[in-house]
Amino acid sequence: MRTVSHELTENVDKLHTTAMGTERIKKNLDLTEDDVVGWCRLKILDEKADIRRQGKNWYVHTGGCVITVNASSGTLITAHRE
Repeated sequence: MRTVSHELTENVDKLHTTAMGTERIKKNLDLTEDDVVGWCRLKILDEKADIRRQGKNWYVHTGGCVITVNASSGTLITAHRE
C-alpha cells in the first residue's frame, strides 16, 4: 500500500478525459480496454507508481508507461510507453 498520499491519488475519482484523449491513450499504449479512465485510475493507484508533479501536470510512471494528467482539471492528457 502506498504510504505517501498525493493530491492526485486523493482525487483519482475525478479523473476524466475527452474522446480524443481516449483514442490517443489507446493508440499510444495499444490498449483494447474501452474504459481508459478506469484503466489509468488503477495504474495511478498502484503502490509502485512513481507520481511527480512538474509544472501544470502530474506524471505517473508505472507499469512501463507514463500517464500525464493536468493537475488543475484532472484531465488525462496522454499516456505513452517508457
